[in-house]
Amino acid sequence: MELYDAIHRRRDVRAQFTGEPVPADALHRILDAAHAAPSVGYSQPWDFVLVRDAAVRRRFHRHVQAERATFAATLDGAAAERFARIKIDGVLESTLSIVVTYDPERGGPAVLGRHSIADAGLYSVCLAIQNLWLAATAEGLGVGWVSFYREPFLAELLGVPAGIRPVAWLCVGPVTHLETVPDLERHGWRRRRPLAEAVHHDRWPQRVTDRPNS
Repeated sequence: MELYDAIHRRRDVRAQFTGEPVPADALHRILDAAHAAPSVGYSQPWDFVLVRDAAVRRRFHRHVQAERATFAATLDGAAAERFARIKIDGVLESTLSIVVTYDPERGGPAVLGRHSIADAGLYSVCLAIQNLWLAATAEGLGVGWVSFYREPFLAELLGVPAGIRPVAWLCVGPVTHLETVPDLERHGWRRRRPLAEAVHHDRWPQRVTDRPNS
């Protein structure tokens, strides 16, 4: 698959997992692609926890559903109705989850390039996640990033050491298909912002205000 095809075909998958296992050779390739991501100071601050244990995934899923209910309670009217139709995870439908973590001490104590931007290491982890996602798409696999959880709960669940931050729980697996339109757009939650609105030249655009009558 061409790079641009993978970028535009990539979807946040929740409902399309088949439940089949991820082939070992494909898993190695997508992890290798993630590990090849650029990182500040060549610190490579990520780790990948492969979660296959059904009991662990069920416990995490119960936590996710509780957090979904917490968010749903903040909505009313049309927003509540739209959200009720949206599936937020594929934790039980996929047979593999990959938890990506961030170790801020990796490459320390002096991480080249991070002295003035503390979050540069976290950005590096996000680049690894994007590499993994695009590689999985090229392999014909789906990925779903679950964000309805509390970091301390996930750290305790997986025994993540203090000081290491769990950044993403990714559901990974074969899918029946990838939707042509993102879920949140299909369900009317948000629409894609046109590229032209996101591109500025030389500086941030100033808001146009009405001039007083002269």
